[in-house]
Amino acid sequence: MIIIISGTPGTGKTTLAKKLMNSLSYPLLDVKRFIKEKKLAESYDKKRKSDIIDIKKLNKALIEEIKTIKKQHSPEGIIIDSHLSHYLPKKYVDLAVITKTGLKTLEKRLKKRRYSKAKIRENLDCEIFDICLNEAKEKGHKTITVDTTKGINMKKVLKKIK
Repeated sequence: MIIIISGTPGTGKTTLAKKLMNSLSYPLLDVKRFIKEKKLAESYDKKRKSDIIDIKKLNKALIEEIKTIKKQHSPEGIIIDSHLSHYLPKKYVDLAVITKTGLKTLEKRLKKRRYSKAKIRENLDCEIFDICLNEAKEKGHKTITVDTTKGINMKKVLKKIK
């Protein structure tokens, strides 16, 4: 089972991904680290202070990595952590878990990360309009949402997954 964890930056993707990794004993593919290791960034957006990623190239590299992980470890499942993971084609994803959080909580988390006001606004807008959830649905992914505003209840999450 391939589980992708997506959502607006600051909504708890990585925290959830690590907890799922521990609960399910699945390997975790951290896409941010993967992009750095494979040098997949096309350029850098100074205004947003973030890498520009070619989604087609990223997907191609992720699909190869999924195949490698399956060959080397033959795991029951793989967890993929990234706000870009929902762009993977449907045939490579069994479940998309979209993290959500309250706007005040999200704003605090992004301020703590020292995001610019414009970047905080952009991410709050993404959360308001459910961008990651809608894009995952458009791709045809089976989706569930997990609200991380007050933390993560793993019993509830695992129940939703199974």
